[in-house]
Amino acid sequence: MKENETKRYSDLEVDQLIDEVSQAALKAIEQAAGEAAKAAVLASIEREASALREAQRWRLEADIVKKTGIKTAVITGVICFVSGFATGIIIMGVVK
Repeated sequence: MKENETKRYSDLEVDQLIDEVSQAALKAIEQAAGEAAKAAVLASIEREASALREAQRWRLEADIVKKTGIKTAVITGVICFVSGFATGIIIMGVVK
């Protein structure tokens, strides 16, 4: 066949080419869909892991606040007791 000649395809050859291209396209679409599904699952897992890390951070902060709150309450109680005791002694000393 010369370079400037056009090749003629039969109907059967055209149908076979269409079938081959269609099969290749379907395979590529299925592969792309599978990859998209994997990406969606991985993104979902990453969001879940991030949420769990955040919840763990909140839990640790809550524990620290709780411990600090207890210490603060004890210190405040002691200060109130001592100041009340001192005030009572002063009042009792003034009244006598």
